[in-house]
Amino acid sequence: MFKEALDVEKLLTLPESSSAPLSIRAKALVFHDPGSLSLLGDVERIARSDATVLVMGETGTGKELIARHIHHISGRRGLFVPVNCGAFSESLIDAELFGQESGAFTGASQARSGWFEAANGGTLFLDEIGDLPMALQVKLLRVLQERQVVRLGSRKAIPLDVRLVAATNIDLARAVEAQHFRADLYYRLSVASVRLPPLRERPADIVPLARHFVNVYRTRLSLDEVTLSEAAQSALLNYGWPGNIRELENVIHFALIVCRDNVIRAEDIKLVPLLGAPPPAQVGLVPGGLGGPADGPAQRAERTHDVGDSVASKPDPIEQDALALLDQALRALLVQSHEDLFDQVESALVHAAFAHAGQNQVRAAKVLGITRNMLRTQLQRHGLLSKREDDVSPPLSAAA
Repeated sequence: MFKEALDVEKLLTLPESSSAPLSIRAKALVFHDPGSLSLLGDVERIARSDATVLVMGETGTGKELIARHIHHISGRRGLFVPVNCGAFSESLIDAELFGQESGAFTGASQARSGWFEAANGGTLFLDEIGDLPMALQVKLLRVLQERQVVRLGSRKAIPLDVRLVAATNIDLARAVEAQHFRADLYYRLSVASVRLPPLRERPADIVPLARHFVNVYRTRLSLDEVTLSEAAQSALLNYGWPGNIRELENVIHFALIVCRDNVIRAEDIKLVPLLGAPPPAQVGLVPGGLGGPADGPAQRAERTHDVGDSVASKPDPIEQDALALLDQALRALLVQSHEDLFDQVESALVHAAFAHAGQNQVRAAKVLGITRNMLRTQLQRHGLLSKREDDVSPPLSAAA
């Protein structure tokens, strides 16, 4: 859904859904900052082509909103079908994406179309594309090249007219280097690439977004007009927003519940910084189009073409100290000559990451820098996830 507010501010929102409160997706994107408006212009130019699009950005930055806007601008008459590649186990995702014939495998009692067929004539949005198993990456590449799909258990090819938009919160270029993602599929997906900056890199969008969420939730709470005090706005601008737009929405929702006299004050803004969370951007900076920090057209153009390049950052003293302590501990263990040292260290790392992420597989995988499917394999190996529990992971519906 696309709305305009004033001449310099544009707003994208998700359709209303009963499941939305449980989602970690961003439900609104504001294009108030000049850099954000430049990004929107790039997205709309890409949308008018038939090119496959790769949207890159942190969790909660609004990648699905960008994908929906691409579908809306493209004029395609079919459905917009969102699918989360990390929501299915490896044993199910093949049939979910490409469909199945009756008797194709144990439990396949009837023929069923996959998500590609459901999106025929429209747009298929594959979120968390980095979680796709290597074997499925080969099949996806073939579907993109041949523009047809073959259901499991069938030899008949079904022609497709599907626009593919993929999204990831991991660095696919590094995943290719680590041989976790196919290089040929990466280049096929990144015909048109969009880097969606985190909220901390577009500070001029923070207060307009906050006001949008104030209006959304004050209506639900049956409140009159509610204002943000200057101190509350300063608190919002001086925070790093590791959870991006979704975190901002939650903070505003809580502030409306506890505020008094229809004014949100600084003390109503409850912020809980995560350990190692990035600092906020300087408010005076103007984010670039497809990039992040302030720069000129040449720098933005360079980042547009070199989407896989990572920006060098200064070493964190705390991180360096922690790595030094880890190195000392490993050397001490090596001196003791443990026969199963590798398994013990690997198990300790997986257990620590899973506990740190609150038993959330997506967050744990992101912390470790691996895909969710790789993490599930490690969780099973180290007794944190049974095979039965993995097989019955709930599917994700694809509502248009």
